[in-house]
Amino acid sequence: MLQVKNIEFTYKKTSVLKDISFSVEAGEHLSIIGESGSGKSTLLKLLYGELDANKGQIFWKNSEILGPKYNLVVGYDFMKYVAQEFDLMPFISVAENIGKHLSNFFPEEKQTRIKELLEVVELTPFSNTKVKLLSGGQKQRVALARALANEPEILLLDEPFSHIDNFKKQSLRRNLFNYLKTKNITCIVASHDKEDVLPYSDKMIVLHNHKIVANNTPEYLFNHPKTPLIASFFGDFNVINGKIVYAHQLQIVEDSNLKATVKKSYFKGHYYLVEANLNGATIFIENKMFIENNREIYLFIKSQLS
Repeated sequence: MLQVKNIEFTYKKTSVLKDISFSVEAGEHLSIIGESGSGKSTLLKLLYGELDANKGQIFWKNSEILGPKYNLVVGYDFMKYVAQEFDLMPFISVAENIGKHLSNFFPEEKQTRIKELLEVVELTPFSNTKVKLLSGGQKQRVALARALANEPEILLLDEPFSHIDNFKKQSLRRNLFNYLKTKNITCIVASHDKEDVLPYSDKMIVLHNHKIVANNTPEYLFNHPKTPLIASFFGDFNVINGKIVYAHQLQIVEDSNLKATVKKSYFKGHYYLVEANLNGATIFIENKMFIENNREIYLFIKSQLS
């Protein structure tokens, strides 16, 4: 189990994190979300031991995670951290990068492991390609595979798919997170992308104003968003009569007490996102059909969140 107890971190007299406490079970997947500058990356660096906390303690099982004040070499053998800078070796191949820290005393096992990880990150055709010739997204996938080479007990990921195009993201996410579950590897992901979080996380925490403002399952936080900040992570939403209402909860009907005027319809694939004016405020509705500008519509809230 990872235990984070009352962590505080200040950078040049500016508070970055305050009173951060949470725990993660072995094999569990936790996501950290929050606005830019909320401290997501800083928290990962504290968990890895790259930074010294000003207050509090971090434990993985019976080992306390300590920063550079206490360790000449940053990091621990049981933990890997994939940051947004990949730190790869550009003049050797993808396979050589992945196997860099695997023992040469067992060459067959090493090659089997490299092959397995190439499949996980979908880079088998690039096995012998030098890293310097890869795209940013391909380099990010090499970094993920290399981090997994020695099967860490805990994996820290900072925006792990930020450089990867949409053609690869979905299958890569499934491959990676399913692999981690199979191997019982604890995973903590800092992300701004809900697709990194909703299908794969057991729990998620929300950082705001230097503190944790929510800590629960994605399903619970989606169904019970206490603040607009939390609701905004899940998609388009509205505040109507003081209540948070997602765009998909609004239904256009023949008549109701909610009368709005359409401003624009945006094609979103299997639906249109309709922007409208309701009592001087902009709202959004998911609708199956395009609606012309300036049309008056009536709305019904399909399910009101508590």
